[in-house]
Amino acid sequence: MVHVLPPQGQADGRTLEREFRTFPRDLRNLRGWLKNCGVNEAVMESTGQYWRAVWNILEGAVPKLVLVHPAHVKALAGRKTDRIDACRLARYLENGDLDGSFVPPREVREWRDWTRWRVHLTQEVNRVKNRMGQMCEAGNIKVSSVASDLFGASGRRMLQAMVEGKGDAGWMADYAYGRLRTKRKELAPALDGTFTEHQRWMLGQELQHLQCLESQIGEAEKEITLRMQPYAEWQRRLMTIPGVDRMVGWTILAEWGPDMGVFPDADHAASWGGLCPGNRQSGGKRLSGRTRKANPYLRRALTEAAWAASHTQNSYLAALYYRLRGRLGHNQAIFAVAHQMLRVAYTMLRRGEGYGELGGDYYDRKNKPRVVHRLVERLSRRGYPVQLQVSTASAGTAAENRPEPPTTTRETEASLSAEPPREVKPRRGRPCKCVQRGVQCTHGRNKSEPEKTQPIENART
Repeated sequence: MVHVLPPQGQADGRTLEREFRTFPRDLRNLRGWLKNCGVNEAVMESTGQYWRAVWNILEGAVPKLVLVHPAHVKALAGRKTDRIDACRLARYLENGDLDGSFVPPREVREWRDWTRWRVHLTQEVNRVKNRMGQMCEAGNIKVSSVASDLFGASGRRMLQAMVEGKGDAGWMADYAYGRLRTKRKELAPALDGTFTEHQRWMLGQELQHLQCLESQIGEAEKEITLRMQPYAEWQRRLMTIPGVDRMVGWTILAEWGPDMGVFPDADHAASWGGLCPGNRQSGGKRLSGRTRKANPYLRRALTEAAWAASHTQNSYLAALYYRLRGRLGHNQAIFAVAHQMLRVAYTMLRRGEGYGELGGDYYDRKNKPRVVHRLVERLSRRGYPVQLQVSTASAGTAAENRPEPPTTTRETEASLSAEPPREVKPRRGRPCKCVQRGVQCTHGRNKSEPEKTQPIENART
């Protein structure tokens, strides 16, 4: 159902309505009819995959196409027909009340098809491997109890030998490569199974399926590399982010496209990717902050990259992960790192710049006085006198080459005795801070206890 409004400024103009079928010939007639009507803006709902056929026909023929989410333009119950919906959408578009969905150009949509197809192939590979592992367990084959990878070079040769019906366990154990070869005595009893003819046939089919899927993944990667060749420099810049490999860089470019102007800022890009907390407030109260459903492919890729970045040595993203993990937990900390990586990638692509590593000690340099005070206070509570000296470190250190040059560092020298003093059992309750504030203590401090906060006062003075 198509509803065409008269041009703006002609309130007495006549509206046009017409119904078309969705076969290609009818959609081409729709395109010609819209051209004859002089339509320069069109809006449609994203109903499943059915909008794609209409979009492909009208793309290029209508100057401005807008795709809206059905939940954003949902009609009231009892007042919903195709005719009413078409008229209502046209009125919304005329008034400028619609926020269109991001639909990239055809070239970028083809990139998406390739990268998403590779994701589906990888998922199918995992399912096939799980089924093969279950078949081995059903046939009393315990290779996974000895070898860490059942589908390595050694494991695949053993599986092929089982399919061929070679039942000598000691002979099959001799297929082991590398360090696994030292476990041949353990592999022999693990391969002494009870495989039947039926199980061997099923295992052979699954093994062929696995090899076919892996060859398809290789072909998909070759095609993606060929199509992404004009944007190899962008790919190289994205791979400088800790945790981002070639596949994650492909996914970012394929889901976003090379034009970052479609998002006003990094916050909108994070919201579109579903990597920011939900925004739901009513009655002055903030309700659930659960993230909304968004692009699952970009979200999956960045979450995996965040997990890899959290294990990178001396990196800002790893420092961010450990800073948040104690307060939010592992899952939310990984999610926050993925959010930060998305913002970094957006900024790099928007500005055409490279990645600037802040370093693993970024937060220590940012809050340097607080960190020094905390460490000195911790040593003082253990009974060690601490004296601080200004370090005369030579210039040209690695810290000076970072984007935020640190201030002059201090070298803490703790004079430790041969036998550390006996630790005094702390009192219950929150300790006072009279000495740090420079006021007389009136909290009944036991004078027999060693003065632990005096070195801190000396350090500050």
